[in-house]
Amino acid sequence: MNYKSITLTLCLMASLALTSCINYKYEKNYTLSWSNPLPLKFGDPFLLHASDGKYYMYGTSLEDGFEAYVSDSLSNWQPCGKVYQGGQADQWNVNCFWAPEVYERDGKYYMFFSANYKENPTNEGENFKIGVAVSDSPAGPFKDLYDRPIFNPEYPIIDANVYFDDETGRCYLYFSRCCYKHSVESEIADSLKAAGVYDNIEESWVYGVEMKPDFSGVIGEPQLLLCPPKKLDDAQAEWESRSATHKEVNRRWTEGSYIFREGDTYYIMYSANHYGGQYYAVGYATSKNPLGPFEKANNNPVLQKEGNVLGTGHCMVITLPNDNRYCVYHGRMAENPDERVVLISPLEIDKNGKLTVNQGVTSFHEHKTVDINIGNEKKD
Repeated sequence: MNYKSITLTLCLMASLALTSCINYKYEKNYTLSWSNPLPLKFGDPFLLHASDGKYYMYGTSLEDGFEAYVSDSLSNWQPCGKVYQGGQADQWNVNCFWAPEVYERDGKYYMFFSANYKENPTNEGENFKIGVAVSDSPAGPFKDLYDRPIFNPEYPIIDANVYFDDETGRCYLYFSRCCYKHSVESEIADSLKAAGVYDNIEESWVYGVEMKPDFSGVIGEPQLLLCPPKKLDDAQAEWESRSATHKEVNRRWTEGSYIFREGDTYYIMYSANHYGGQYYAVGYATSKNPLGPFEKANNNPVLQKEGNVLGTGHCMVITLPNDNRYCVYHGRMAENPDERVVLISPLEIDKNGKLTVNQGVTSFHEHKTVDINIGNEKKD
């Protein structure tokens, strides 16, 4: 299969050569280029452009922690090895290390992630909580900031995402309440029960809450921001229910949220449907407040299976030095649907606030070059 290639030339800081996770030299210009899918076998990818000029990719891949890769070009990746070791006897977590996100703040690097909590008195099958680890380097090693999760709600939670409001000094934590033991009544559930497909439908919901500046806990109660639609005639019902209506599983997901701001509007992207199936897809919603209420967009889903790419979801958004945004997400190739791979596609917001993602594998033209020259662009 011939994959599309994307090339950008940026007249900013640059790296001469990639030698290791630590040592780089810089000149004025550098080129970013990649082909989808990237040569990284990650689920839930997160791409950090660190202050050292390098790009670090983190994701779900190991049973006992997290690994990372580093690149100066997005095409040649070098392993940093295991950057976080989890599941040790003196740690709060035991297994299921998922969805790391790394943020650079005041010279430190903070990794937020979910894992199963070892304190499980009722022996729940899913006991996920969210923790934070810290490092002096984006290449690790990351060490637990606290010997416990950030907070401990009565239900399992995953997919941490953090928004820092530097204008107010506040920070916000976003997460997904798991489907586990969370049956929800809806017209969709009723119709599937009447058809003899499933007796009940479990759902996951996205919440947001203000977090303490030292990440030691939360302030106030989590606010429900997003959940699957309840009415059959809801414009979002069809695409957000595909895993259930196509008989993949008796669950409807709202997870993998990622929030960013454009002007005075907050955009929150989210994934729906079974993370292990072909219908995993991404939508978005908008609000004037970081804790909502959010209104789902009428052009959802903005990212879904196309051509040989299936199960597209759990995305994040990166703004490159040329101010162009890109969506980083995982998908599954039709020839190997059991393996998750990383893809990067252009993301745009038009003058009316409409967000779109060009998947870049089967519909984006083969080459794109952007020359940054004091704000002047040239595209082919």
